[in-house]
Amino acid sequence: MKKSRFEIAEKAVQIGRQTLLNYFGQIEHIESKEKMGLVSEADRETEKIMKTFLFENCPEIEFLGEETSYTEGESMTSPTGGARWILDPLDGTTNYIHRFPVFCISLGLEVEGQMELGIIDVPMLNQTFVAQRGQGSYLGARKLKVAQNKELEKALVATGFFAEEPELLEEQIKIFSEVVRRARGVRRAGAAAYDLALVSDGVFDLFWEKNLKPWDTAAGQLLVEEAGGLVTTYGGGIYNPYQKSIVAGSPDLVQNIVELISKSK
Repeated sequence: MKKSRFEIAEKAVQIGRQTLLNYFGQIEHIESKEKMGLVSEADRETEKIMKTFLFENCPEIEFLGEETSYTEGESMTSPTGGARWILDPLDGTTNYIHRFPVFCISLGLEVEGQMELGIIDVPMLNQTFVAQRGQGSYLGARKLKVAQNKELEKALVATGFFAEEPELLEEQIKIFSEVVRRARGVRRAGAAAYDLALVSDGVFDLFWEKNLKPWDTAAGQLLVEEAGGLVTTYGGGIYNPYQKSIVAGSPDLVQNIVELISKSK
């Protein structure tokens, strides 16, 4: 019996997880990509293995991956038609290199410009978040739901910082300074895909960040939306993984942060 795309994606992620676990604590080669952070042999090998498996089982589907995109200059825009896998083989490379156990694999499937499938796997925590359009978001057998908190003062929120571009960092610091004064707490785990997974599970009430790439948010966007959350740009517009800014969480808190960001500029 032919496997479904979801089953193929799940298997690809399992293969990727084992590769990352095999390399964990054994990294020998670390490089710095211009304006894209660190990369190791674990990133490259995991993407290579997963890409090969996905292509062998779904040769008709395009592929956009963090390491392939960097080395081969693949398109960073949404395809006009057809389907595309969007993969981050290791989100949280700096954490991984330093043996901080918060890192993950993020795999999404985009069809006709819409996210249809998303998987975020956290190897060291043995967690796999999955979502299919119209079928909800799950962690194992447990269906996920975003937090229902409507007040920023009672919220635990998450974000990240991009230090490579001073202007973007300055903007983020301004926003952060406003949020940290109002929110119950702010966390910076160092893996945007995992942050979005935790938003879908109601652990984080909200996540915001700028200058992320499609592979950082593709799977997470669907997880949040299928868990009843809202995902927008900083301006409150419709979000897709090719946008430059993201706000994700419960609709009330998203609107709250969008207004705060507007006032912070």
